[in-house]
Amino acid sequence: MTPEAALAEIAAHAVPGRAEEMRAYHKVDRTYLGVPNPVLNDLTRAWRPGLDVEARVALARGLWDSDVFEARLAAAKLLTQARIRPDDSVWALIQSWVPDFDSWAIADHACQAGQRRLTADHARIDTVEGWVQSPHMWTRRAALVITLPWARLNHPSEADLAIRDRVLGWAASYVPDRDWFIQKAVAWWVRDLSKHDVPRAQGFLDAHGGGLKPFALREASKYL
Repeated sequence: MTPEAALAEIAAHAVPGRAEEMRAYHKVDRTYLGVPNPVLNDLTRAWRPGLDVEARVALARGLWDSDVFEARLAAAKLLTQARIRPDDSVWALIQSWVPDFDSWAIADHACQAGQRRLTADHARIDTVEGWVQSPHMWTRRAALVITLPWARLNHPSEADLAIRDRVLGWAASYVPDRDWFIQKAVAWWVRDLSKHDVPRAQGFLDAHGGGLKPFALREASKYL
C-alpha cells in the first residue's frame, strides 16, 4: 500500500463539517480531513497484517510526511504494537518524529507507539534522557509521556524502580518550567504513579509540589 492510497482511504471516511471543528479545537494550522479516531483504529488494524515491518515503516513515514492530521495519527497507530521484530527501524522512525511534535494529540499517539519500543528495550531510555534538555517544549514533554509505563507498573522490578526514580528526577527538573503542557505532563506522571506507588508520588510532592502550578498540584495529588 502506498501512502497516497492509504490517505485516500482515510479521506473517504471524512465526516462533513468535522474538519473545521477539529481545526478550531487543535489550534494548529495543518490539513484536517474530519475522520473520527475509531475509524483510524479500524483502518490501521486492517492494514497491519498485510505489511511486514519495513513496509509498515515506509507507509508510516509517508503518512507522517504528508502533515495531514489524521495521517500522522494513522502513522503512529501503524507502529503501536507490543511485539515488533526487528524493531530498530521502528524506533528510529519514532525518534525522527519527535522534533515535529506541535500538538498534544499527535505527540501522544506517537508516544504511545514509542512506549512499546521502550518497554521492549529499556536501554533506549538513555536516548529519551537526551530530550530532557531540549529547547523544544514538545520534546521535553515527550520524555515524560513516552515513559508513562513506568509510572503504571503494579509489580516493578528493581531495574524498573531505578527507571521510575530516574524519570522522577527529570520531572523534578521540569517543575520550575511554567509552560502549561510541561506542568500538565509532570502532574500526569505523578498522578498515574500515585495509583501504584504512593510513597514515591507523595515524596515527590512533598519535595516539589510547592513549585507546581496550582492546577498541576491538584491533578498530581488527585488520588492521594
